[in-house]
Amino acid sequence: MRTKNILTCALLALTAIGCTDLDVDIKSQYTEYPIDSDIAMEARINNAYYALRAPLNRRYDELLSLSSDEYSAVCFGGAWLDDRQYSNCSTHSWNQSANNNQLNVFQDILAGVTNCNQLLQDLGESNVEISAPVRAARAFYTFLLMDNFGDTPIVDYKLFDESGNIDRSPRGEVARWIESELLDVRDDCPSEVSEATYGTPTCWMVDALLAKLYINWNVYTQDVTSADWSATAPNEKLNDCIAACDRIINARLFDLSDDYKTKFMYTNGPQIKDFIYAVPYEATLNQGMAYARYRTWRYGGANGFYTIVLTPSCGGNFAMNPEFAELFTLPGDRRNDVIVGDPLQETTLIYEYDPETGEKTNIPHMYDDGKGNGAQQVVFTKNITLIKEDGDLDVGADGTRQGYRSIKFFPDPNDYNNYSRNQDNDIPIFRYADILLTKCEAIVRGGAATNGDTPMSLFNQIRSYVNAPAIDAAPSLQDILDERGREFLDEHWRRNDLIRFGDYERPWGFKYINPDNAELTRRIFPLSQDVLNANTNWEQNPGY
Repeated sequence: MRTKNILTCALLALTAIGCTDLDVDIKSQYTEYPIDSDIAMEARINNAYYALRAPLNRRYDELLSLSSDEYSAVCFGGAWLDDRQYSNCSTHSWNQSANNNQLNVFQDILAGVTNCNQLLQDLGESNVEISAPVRAARAFYTFLLMDNFGDTPIVDYKLFDESGNIDRSPRGEVARWIESELLDVRDDCPSEVSEATYGTPTCWMVDALLAKLYINWNVYTQDVTSADWSATAPNEKLNDCIAACDRIINARLFDLSDDYKTKFMYTNGPQIKDFIYAVPYEATLNQGMAYARYRTWRYGGANGFYTIVLTPSCGGNFAMNPEFAELFTLPGDRRNDVIVGDPLQETTLIYEYDPETGEKTNIPHMYDDGKGNGAQQVVFTKNITLIKEDGDLDVGADGTRQGYRSIKFFPDPNDYNNYSRNQDNDIPIFRYADILLTKCEAIVRGGAATNGDTPMSLFNQIRSYVNAPAIDAAPSLQDILDERGREFLDEHWRRNDLIRFGDYERPWGFKYINPDNAELTRRIFPLSQDVLNANTNWEQNPGY
């Protein structure tokens, strides 16, 4: 978002220092921090609230986005291969050593749990105005660990024993602990929705997290790596899920009035009525968000893909899988405008984009590749062809225009140039649109309809605000999964959705290069070597 900081420079400095100290293992001893000033206190609270900012800005994005059907992580004649750390994600060949960079988000997120525990331990929990949202943040970080890594330590300072060793708890036990924590703090978290509470845990964030927990209840409380697990098995928490959604819907504090493309632009922020909980970034101070670097065409900046020339280079290694791009073909659908390339065509002539509105212009994007042909209009191909069928996913030095691209989180080119590729775009975690589709799914799966809502009416609220065709019958689970793909591209829920819908083993992209890609144990990431080294009493997840 554009700079709207109400904190002092001193507070920002303290927050920045705290947010970079993320190498915290589970055995870290708690140390005392100053709490005798408002600045120090507010800085510590912000360290607890915004601990996801660092992993979300790159490594969490790589791990989640590249492991879904959204992208293949290609390289260009070896450029961006980096020991296959990116392509491993796309072929589901994660390696505890080679993928340390991505898998170490476990430690980054755990640092957020540590920040919360330190604050709760120092202040006590009698002041629920402080402790309740901090506990909600701690539950959220624990949810992320459980969702991605399975069995997870329940790191509550009140549960520590004298040995200092903490074991991982079974996934189902962790899910129940998260539920109990959220239910315990929900009514003590702020209900205000304003700039002051933006990006912080509110009671609505708690409800959204409960809805996400409940819709995935069978994933978390059953053995999802077993062949006996079923994506359509009865879910005992469906009505609880619907109740959590209804609390948000009935509050009438959120809506779908924002234009789809506009709400992800670099001007987004507290004014977006769809955002229930978001991680705020600023190119100047709260840095790290640089999604355009990896999603833009590799040479998109050279001649002004964004009209303004980008001086720092683009990586461009996130090439959209053609089968995922084909979701964006509904007539009139505003969401189609975040895809660079026409998924109805095998090739697409590329035009420049307006740097202020993010809209496509009628100016052809020209590029001179230095081969004596002069400047030519750029053409993208929907399909991606490797120069060799192996885990490098190498499209060759001349293959940079293969695969359509996402500009959902459209950058401000001036910020990109002046602040080393950093962007102002805030990243939503929970949105009102997700609540509507989650309630829709819960009813389709067998939950009791409420408030006169039907799966079709909830589904069509989404279709209506993006100007896509309405449906005239109840949506199937496949319809809902496809709609979630369109709606939540680049928001890191696709892997979660694919597993819940039993679709994670479906062939897409270049997964077939890894003969073990469809092993059910791939539904849970391995632990990194660094995490195992720091916690020698832990064992690697099965299948790795």
